[in-house]
Amino acid sequence: MKYYIIAGEASGDLHGSNLMKAIKQKDLNAEFRFFGGDKMLDVGGVLVKHYKEMAFMGFVEVIKNLASIIENLKKAKQDIGIYNPAVLILIDYPGFNLKMARFAKENGIKVHYYISPKAWAWKEGRVKLIKKYVDKMITILPFETEFYEKHQYQVDYVGNPLMDEVGHYRKTAQQIKSSKPILALLPGSRKQELENMLPVMIDAAKRFKDDFSIYIACTPNFDLSFYQKLVGDLKVEFLFDKTYDILNSASLGIVTSGTATLEAAIFNVPQVVCYRGNKVTIWIARKLVKLKYISLVNLIMNKMVVKELIQEELTADNIYKALNRFQSEEGAAEIKSNYLILNKKLGGSGASERAAAVIVNDIS
Repeated sequence: MKYYIIAGEASGDLHGSNLMKAIKQKDLNAEFRFFGGDKMLDVGGVLVKHYKEMAFMGFVEVIKNLASIIENLKKAKQDIGIYNPAVLILIDYPGFNLKMARFAKENGIKVHYYISPKAWAWKEGRVKLIKKYVDKMITILPFETEFYEKHQYQVDYVGNPLMDEVGHYRKTAQQIKSSKPILALLPGSRKQELENMLPVMIDAAKRFKDDFSIYIACTPNFDLSFYQKLVGDLKVEFLFDKTYDILNSASLGIVTSGTATLEAAIFNVPQVVCYRGNKVTIWIARKLVKLKYISLVNLIMNKMVVKELIQEELTADNIYKALNRFQSEEGAAEIKSNYLILNKKLGGSGASERAAAVIVNDIS
């Protein structure tokens, strides 16, 4: 069977690769063609477009790169039309993927969506498009089932694939040898995130330098010199593509909002969640987004488990205060208890296998 997958960012590449592995176990004749990344390419198939050429984040950034986005949509439509897959699998990345859902549906191709667009956060009207153009919605967050039920749309909740990813890692887990506890800095994977977040993280980390070893989780998308310019003269350790090694060894974390906040929680790392973006983008987001929280940890728990520092609140002083709380017995016990509940909510292992079963059974 022929499968076409579109993942537009690093997390989609990760989850897409695990989904592909699971599909291959259920369909020995599976063939893949995809927009994705290196992890998906390692599984096999044809990489048509790398997510590095697609990962535009924020209203202003999307407008600036509109010509590239239009060209990518054109390329995807042409390629899918020629390939004629049995199913189009879309992974998150809604601005692009919902357009592709419509194209596929109108051309008689089944559409499965893995990892729902965050319609529960904003643009709730997207649910109408999902109901019209998506044959199967496969979700990974527990509260999404109730959200879609409100709109009379049945979804398949399979649990969170990060539980699988962390579970696989723990079989061969690496512990970093350090004479001091480790403070983990996870500044993100996009250039604008790194430039906005890493300098203030470094300012905060300087206050911990006597008692902690400071490790930065670096993405291979950028070279060492790029990080060194942002870090300055603070003594830190740069580890590329070793985020789980860092989290597995860390005692505290300063984390950019996104999937990494959930990963830190699964590894039981007390953290502060940070975000600073384009002022216009943030202003628009605050007008449109209906959520009380930005981090997945707090959204799933429906309460403030980890401190969120956004825009003007993101200062070295505030980061220091938020992290310092976890160094008390009370603060450490509280975060440990909340993380235990969170991990239970996320379910056990097998999300990728369950998602693959939904897809393969539907098209067989």
